[in-house]
Amino acid sequence: MLAVYLSPVYILINFYFARWLLRWLKACNTVTSHPWIKYPVIGIYIFFASSILTGFLLPHCFIERLLKRIGNYWYGVTLYTALTIITADIIRNILKRCRFINKEKLHSRKTFVISGAVCLIIIAAASLYGVINARIIRTTSYEITVDKPSASGQFNIVLAADLHMGYNIGCSHIRQMVDKINACNPDLVVIAGDIFDNDYDALDNPDELIEILSGIKSKYGVYACYGNHDIKEKVLAGFTFKNKNEKPVSDVRMDEFLEKAGIKLLKDEYVLIDDSFYLYGRPDAERPGRDITVRKTPEEIVSRLDTSKPIIVIDHEPKELSELSAAGVDIDLCGHTHDGQLFPLNIINDIIWENPCGYLKKGEMSNIVTSGVGLYGPFMRVGTIPEICSIKVNFR
Repeated sequence: MLAVYLSPVYILINFYFARWLLRWLKACNTVTSHPWIKYPVIGIYIFFASSILTGFLLPHCFIERLLKRIGNYWYGVTLYTALTIITADIIRNILKRCRFINKEKLHSRKTFVISGAVCLIIIAAASLYGVINARIIRTTSYEITVDKPSASGQFNIVLAADLHMGYNIGCSHIRQMVDKINACNPDLVVIAGDIFDNDYDALDNPDELIEILSGIKSKYGVYACYGNHDIKEKVLAGFTFKNKNEKPVSDVRMDEFLEKAGIKLLKDEYVLIDDSFYLYGRPDAERPGRDITVRKTPEEIVSRLDTSKPIIVIDHEPKELSELSAAGVDIDLCGHTHDGQLFPLNIINDIIWENPCGYLKKGEMSNIVTSGVGLYGPFMRVGTIPEICSIKVNFR
């Protein structure tokens, strides 16, 4: 539903900016305002602005994939266009009310041309930085202590989440992630949801992706839980369209994909690893799916476990932290938030979530939320980073 509400906003922003751009071209000189410049600019602008919707309406094909990729880039450009132009207009209106400002110069063609050029440079710089930054996966390290004995003594967990494999994220990005994971020499690898980006057919090369993910090296294996995007729903610019008549379920090919890649999916169930510690994978809080209508509560999770052993939970969304801590969970590993992905959304993210990203000590429980490997919607990261988390766990 959010996509439906945002669509008019997206159209208005692009209309406003297109009108501003034409005025700016006209102010530059007579050459740039000539029809043989103006009309191609309008055509190119319409192509980029409409590509996200055109790609959404097309059936699966090369053109559809190309348009969706272009649309996701432009979606990010639109955000920074809006922020830049709105900020410039606010500054201009403030200056209009300042007595010491020369109003003639403020409203002159030269001032408009220079200020417009500065705006375009800011938009281009922010967008280019966001695209480059989104492609470079970092490794964030943590060291935590669990006040329980374990035969393992000490071991390394690598947490990944929010791969969002699909139109944005393909083989090269996942290969980079696997190389980063293997460089950490992990004992255990966990993927905390949103492995896919709703549409299995969006995968650029499923067989190659399976081969890449099969290359993860871990002593105790690779485990995962599903997130809110690991289900079969239509997606536009990162927003999904729910079908009220259907239960949210994963595409059966998603489950088969993970099995072929050697990734063990935990669906509201646990495994006892090396007779030393428990790993529990929770269904997503919003869309549990997979024939699960109500997921188990933290108390129900722990009631079946020997609480003298360390208990590790992977849960896509960082919710019920107090309840998990009170139930006796020792480590809770999450994703979902993307740390906001794009400034200034990361500021809003800090308001929404108790732990928007990073480490939080909740009672005796350690909660770690990763900003994620991939992204949704705009192919950009500004003010945040794509990451995997290397976690050294010490036991008493």
